[in-house]
Formats: sequence, structure tokens, C-alpha cells
Amino acid sequence: MLKNIKWNSQSLDSWSEKYARGKFIDLSGRRTHYIEKGKGDPVILLHGFFYDSYLWAENIDALAKNHKVYALDLWGFGYSTREPLDYGYQLYADQVLQFMDHLSIPTASLAGQSMGGGTAILFCLLHRERVNKLILVNSAGLPNKPPLDSKIACIRGVGEFIFGLKTEAIRKNSLKEAFVHKTELVTQHYFEHVTCFHKIRHTTEVLLTVLRKNFFDKLSDEIHRLATVDVPILIVWGKYDKAISLRHGEEMNRILKNSRLEILDNAGHVSNFDCAEQFNKLAVEFLTEIYDKERESIASQSEATAVSS
Repeated sequence: MLKNIKWNSQSLDSWSEKYARGKFIDLSGRRTHYIEKGKGDPVILLHGFFYDSYLWAENIDALAKNHKVYALDLWGFGYSTREPLDYGYQLYADQVLQFMDHLSIPTASLAGQSMGGGTAILFCLLHRERVNKLILVNSAGLPNKPPLDSKIACIRGVGEFIFGLKTEAIRKNSLKEAFVHKTELVTQHYFEHVTCFHKIRHTTEVLLTVLRKNFFDKLSDEIHRLATVDVPILIVWGKYDKAISLRHGEEMNRILKNSRLEILDNAGHVSNFDCAEQFNKLAVEFLTEIYDKERESIASQSEATAVSS
């Protein structure tokens, strides 16, 4: 039983051999684990803090019906490398670029939740030519007051003590309070799959390092710059998000001229899980639709052809 295994105690290699469900590649000497499924135009899924690629478990199959889906474990999370790094959006944008180059993916749509959304925003600004569309799910980026449990975990010594406790209660409470609105969905099966990688040595150090770097909400300038970039953006937000409130999604939608906001009424911070079926429908339609500008262009060409004939 995973319950009997201490947090932050297992070797990356042995734990990956038991529980990793995907493939591994080496990027600049750092291992990246990823799930790959489907055929078609590429879509890269980027998880948020506390999670790994399992965050998208209820979404991958739906997206893979029409697309080639890649769900990454960002460095320090999941079954990707553990080492002291300069964790932040720049590091993860570099990881995505190296991933695409390694697998010869010329362009892709990016979907990112929370921290993964911030990564997608920065990546699009730095490498617009590599991005088809963006899906931002309860995305980090705008100034935001962190939850109380995050503030407590950032206190030196206190965070180490809390994350080191053998109990599952701390992590379960975090899932129910900050991430998942439909708390009945946080079953033992779900909990163990979400936190399985927390058993790997040095995961606690990474989690606390990422929290203490305090970079999640430092993309205000980049988001305003993204407003000048011609890229289709779908913003999805859970109405009852306690980690990053809905007003941040509304503000992001106001700033980003090429975006549209979809609010999921019975969802929290991980809205793609709380309302998976609704999210999947929105995401698939967005990824496969012809944009309004393209429709207008096609209509104009048809009218011009009709007039000339």
C-alpha cells in the first residue's frame, strides 16, 4: 500500500519503474517523463503545482481522438528529473522548447493549468511561431494573494515539518481546500495517483523551493504583452476557485483581446477535473474549430470569386 511508504523517500529510478505510465527522453542531461497518445495536430498539456501529468487523466482520451497529445511532467515533478534548478517559468518554457525540438514538433497548441498556464503564456511570447492556440485553465500569472496553507509552508522549517508528516491528511486537505471543488471526487484512488510522485526523494525540496520562489503571479507585464500577439486563446475557469479567484480569469480575459472566457459553474482550481466532460467539449471544439477570421477570409474569397465570375 502506498499509504505505508514515507513521503520523499523513494529513488526516482525505482519508483518510476513501478509507477510511471509514459515515456522518457533526455533533454540537456535532464530526464523528462511524458504521456503520449492519439494522432493529429499536436497538443502539449502542462500541469500546475502539486500535480504532475496525472492532472490531465480525465482529459487525454477525449483530446486524443483528434489530436496527438503530449502530457509532460515538468522538471522536479512527476517522474522527471530531481535536482537543484532555477525553478520558474523560464526553466519550464525552455523545457517545452527542448521537448518540441527533440521530438521534431514544429508547432503545437498548449494547454496549461495554473503554473502550467503561466508557462504556456511565457512560451508563447518567446516562441510565437511554435504555438497554434492556447488553452489557459485557471491560469496563474496576474497578481494574486497566496492561500494561507502556502504562506505557512513557505516558513523555513515549518514547511519541511508539515510535508514530512507521515499522515495523508495534510495533502488530502490541500486537494479539497485549494484544488478540487467537488470534494467527493477526491477518492483514495485519485489521491494516491495525484500524490504518488510525492514519495520520490527530493520532491519535498522541489515543492518548497517552487513555493518560496514566489513566481506564480509575476506575469502581469507578459500577459499585457500577450494581448498584442495574434494567437487564439481559450480561458477556462472554475467558478469556485479558491486558489486563484474567478475575477483573475475575468481580468485576464479583459486584457487578452484574442481570448474568450468559459466559466465552469461547479468547479474549482482544477476545473478540467471537476467538470471534465464539459471541459473536454470546450477544449475539443476550440482546438478543432475554424477561427472567425478564417471564416471571414473564406467568405470574402467566395464573394470575390462570385463577383468576378
